[in-house]
Amino acid sequence: MKNLKTILFIGLLGSLFSCEDLDIDPQQSLSTELAFADKQSVEGSLLGVYSLTQEWEVFGSLPQVIADFQADNVRFIGSFPTLQEIGIYTTQADNVTVRDLWRAHYRAILAANAVVAFTPDSPDEALTTEERNQYVAEAKFMRSLLMFQLVNLFGQPVNVAGEDALGIPIVTDAFSGEIVDFPRNTVGEVHEFIINELNAIVADLPDTYATSAFTRGRATKGAANALLSRIHLYRGEWQLAADKAKAVLDAEAIYGLAGNYSFWGENNSEYVFSIQNSEIDNGRTGSGGWGSYYNSAEDGGRGDAPFSNALIEAYATNDMRITALSKENVNGEGVSLLYTTKFPDVVTHSDNSPIIRTTEIVLNRAEALAQLNGVNDESLALINDLRDRAGLEGLSAGNFASKEAFIAQILEERRKELAFEGHRRMDLLRNNLPLRPESDTYFDASKPGEDRTILPIPQRELDINTGLVQNPGFE
Repeated sequence: MKNLKTILFIGLLGSLFSCEDLDIDPQQSLSTELAFADKQSVEGSLLGVYSLTQEWEVFGSLPQVIADFQADNVRFIGSFPTLQEIGIYTTQADNVTVRDLWRAHYRAILAANAVVAFTPDSPDEALTTEERNQYVAEAKFMRSLLMFQLVNLFGQPVNVAGEDALGIPIVTDAFSGEIVDFPRNTVGEVHEFIINELNAIVADLPDTYATSAFTRGRATKGAANALLSRIHLYRGEWQLAADKAKAVLDAEAIYGLAGNYSFWGENNSEYVFSIQNSEIDNGRTGSGGWGSYYNSAEDGGRGDAPFSNALIEAYATNDMRITALSKENVNGEGVSLLYTTKFPDVVTHSDNSPIIRTTEIVLNRAEALAQLNGVNDESLALINDLRDRAGLEGLSAGNFASKEAFIAQILEERRKELAFEGHRRMDLLRNNLPLRPESDTYFDASKPGEDRTILPIPQRELDINTGLVQNPGFE
């Protein structure tokens, strides 16, 4: 057994799954000897990793709203100064929101590292080799998901700045009690690490779990392949993106397009991976869950992020993606604003966070095949499935004069399907498109490769970690 060390372990207190499910007492911190002493404790440590990702700064909405505030789907009208900075491309290195986001991600990464490091050596003989391998694989999936989200926020996309662009530190060791200076790895190195990790763990992950909440809220083969599809798409590795998407979509008994947009908040085939929230989690999200930002003040939200005019105009008048998933409100100044209703719970924040949906995987495959083959029957069929669900007529090859026009249409379908889920920023940047339209005040600052299209390394981290260097433009 390793030397006695202390790890951060947010037990099951307000966690992803209720204490009763596993009959485990909530705990705040445990020594590694106790945290991995038996099967029950190992499971608790693993679920503690999932629990940490519920935080506002991780998957509790902050990274997602940052992506939306920088792009063109919403009008940011909030009052948070630190978010205002990000939304108008004036972010400073001492921005406390960025600092907290960085710390919360690495807190969860370190918790995952502990599961990876100590689970194999747990003395409990009741833990089978298969179970140990699965728990380690789950922790590695979560670590990969966290690192990918971080590198997208703090590093320039590979299509913009190349493989050698500064990324984030790859940290795989459990916390030893000592402060270690970790240098930044390149974006290419971070991607390579994540891709290798995910490919290695797929075999150790289950297809499903005993409950729907676990199947949609814990790492599975489908979730790992889905994340690989997203990474390869972002890297322009079209065949790999298409293949990994197909691996998910072929599991038709598990994943599929849910009908008529009634699937929000429920565990069903639409969700490949989601953060499972419940009413007992109220307060875990800090400044509020996804619904807090995206709902109007009249409905109990902050009212920070109504539809932009450009997004409204992107939808046809009879498109159910707007007619069934939006609500008009008039603010105190008499201005009519449109808000999404994807995340209606602004009281207890019990809406599950949609990290990966089947819809995204359909769009991933459609786009990747279009990049490979131009206008093609399978891509058309895939986007027409989405349009049919939205109550729209299908498209045919005759609607497109070129490969480029077809890809642009797929990106528009992606915009409308995944609005308010944090995808738009990277979808624009990875296609070398500015985050704002030319008519926008911040158009020049929003162009791919501009310094403040990414976040600065927090000044506090630079002060305590001499191995870090700042992003260009923030020195």
